[in-house]
Amino acid sequence: MRILTSVLLGYSAISLALGANAQEQGAANERQTKSRSDDFLMSTIFVLGDRTTAEPGSNSVVTAETIAKISADHPAELLNVVPGVNIQLNSGQEHLVSVRSPVLSGGAGQGSFLILQNGVPTRSPAFGNVNMLFEPHYEVADVVEVVRGPASAKYGSNAVHGLINFIQPDASDVSVFELNASASTLGRSKSDILASSDTGYVAVSLMDDQGWRNDTSVGQQKVTARQAFSLGQWDATAWASYTNLNQETAGYIGGYKAYRDRDQAEQNENPEAFRDAKFAMGAIRFERTFDEVQFSVTPYARWQKMEFRQHFLPYKGYEENDSSAIGVMSDVSIERERSNWRFGGMLDFASGSLLETQPEPFGFFPGDSRFPVGVHYDYTVDTFAAALWGEYGRELFPDVMMVAGLRVETHDYDYTTRAPAGIRGRFNIPDDRSDTFDLVTPKLGFIWDDAIGEVDLYLNFARGQRAPQASDLYRLQSQQVVGQVKSETLDSVEFGGRGSAFSGRLSFDVAAYAMTKENFFFRDADGLNVPNGETDHIGVELMADYALTERVSLSGNVSWSEQTYAFDRPSNGIVEGNRIDTAPEWLADLSVSWQATDKLELDARAEFVGEYFTDEAASNTYNGHTLFSLRGAYSVSEQLEAFVLIKNLFDLKYADRADFAFGNARYFPGEPMNATFGIRSRW
Repeated sequence: MRILTSVLLGYSAISLALGANAQEQGAANERQTKSRSDDFLMSTIFVLGDRTTAEPGSNSVVTAETIAKISADHPAELLNVVPGVNIQLNSGQEHLVSVRSPVLSGGAGQGSFLILQNGVPTRSPAFGNVNMLFEPHYEVADVVEVVRGPASAKYGSNAVHGLINFIQPDASDVSVFELNASASTLGRSKSDILASSDTGYVAVSLMDDQGWRNDTSVGQQKVTARQAFSLGQWDATAWASYTNLNQETAGYIGGYKAYRDRDQAEQNENPEAFRDAKFAMGAIRFERTFDEVQFSVTPYARWQKMEFRQHFLPYKGYEENDSSAIGVMSDVSIERERSNWRFGGMLDFASGSLLETQPEPFGFFPGDSRFPVGVHYDYTVDTFAAALWGEYGRELFPDVMMVAGLRVETHDYDYTTRAPAGIRGRFNIPDDRSDTFDLVTPKLGFIWDDAIGEVDLYLNFARGQRAPQASDLYRLQSQQVVGQVKSETLDSVEFGGRGSAFSGRLSFDVAAYAMTKENFFFRDADGLNVPNGETDHIGVELMADYALTERVSLSGNVSWSEQTYAFDRPSNGIVEGNRIDTAPEWLADLSVSWQATDKLELDARAEFVGEYFTDEAASNTYNGHTLFSLRGAYSVSEQLEAFVLIKNLFDLKYADRADFAFGNARYFPGEPMNATFGIRSRW
């Protein structure tokens, strides 16, 4: 580890001396040729601005046009149009994420997905957030890039099941002044304001939501500033963003199919619940090119603070957490006629703390002493993460490309408790300690251009791996042994094809994958920890876009997966081969767009979520649902557009999230039918 750290420090110093070429490297202003689809970029992808001409594996792009059409109240609405992605909403801006996985919670939900803004991770590896998507400024994103499947070989710990990158536009892509404003029949109003110069801009997004359930108001403010400049012979871009969230939170409603009772669905059984969160991050990208060698270095800083009531736990404790970090990411790219090299490094220094307290007495029965009033946890963790990675691409034969990569990464944790160590009721407080985790993540892929007509084929082998979250290691239950949590590892093989047909009227991307995960750490329905779970995942995903006529197009995706346990745990009903809970077998999204006139556009969309089990024993189910929406947009002038969006067109009574815990079915009910009216203006 000392050798790796010394090499990384030396590498970063060399990169700083040579100059830089952005980690996202023109991802907003240097796009490769897109397929006919307006929703997805089918053929090749510049994930984080990579200069390679193609990437083996499943990559999707949600474009600015799609972002504008959806006019999302929550980033889940943008991402659920991507195959293999299933983000469940809870209350307000709360959510849980799934990318080629079950919907994950706890440490698995925090650490299995890498979220980036302009190519920079929004969290340090040890301090994830299951509600990670409300932190980026997605409202003004120019594009959202999604990698489905493990991406740890290049992008590091937490890119186990995939990554999501929100990229803001360059100043050249922004008008002098832009305004988006809308209001809905549910009492939700939003506005996005962008003011631009030739080299930079400031963007502000505001949301005020009265909440359709009792005591569920949400206030959210975001601001992003971006400025390009020159420093000698180097080009540079500086950006910073800030998010503030204050919400009154509704908990689950209990009872079998309780979401079907609209009166009960509107109730809030946890009026005391709330979430207050602040988040800030910024970076400066330096870039310079010497002949065929391109350099980049991106120093960054981030900070977050959050306080909330744990309404989802029976004792309803308070949690306060915060973390801050500084770091640097850098890479070197060398392009040759038949090959290319890319290698890079990362250093991240972070510090985080957590305090959990229980304000009122609680017990399941008289004399139950497992949930003591007062402090449950009070600790600080200082972390250091460092990585070296390399990638080599070479043309083996005409139209056949090989891409091989390897990443070596180390994570050091230094934990200090302010609460007395030992067992206190159900809570296990470790004594001060240090932990280290070393990760090695390879990948190997092959791409065959125009293998069948205009269809490219690819084969990809990849490993995803993550060090444990700080909460995995030090927020323990009484029956868990200190130090037993290991690094989670996922191995994947994937075969796919992407291309076009019918003279370019049809564009498509299809992929089949198989994955095996070891050391899967999660908390079961009884609140006990499972440190060494194993799971298997297979699936097929298809997305396509077809131009029926010059004015009518059809686009959509469908995903099938079978995600199963690969171990037995009789105490809570887990049986090898059983389906994992909260993992629908089928997901689908279909939209039809009609350019009725030069000024009027109409869109219809259907979103399908299939049946899934809601408990580990596979004894309780949610039947799934299909939601329909309509959108109409009218161009009043070149500078002004008016639109209306109707969601849940048929007023379906459904659950955004269904769960079974503590012997009871419980749900987050979905919104009733509602309409949003808005305008978009550009000068």
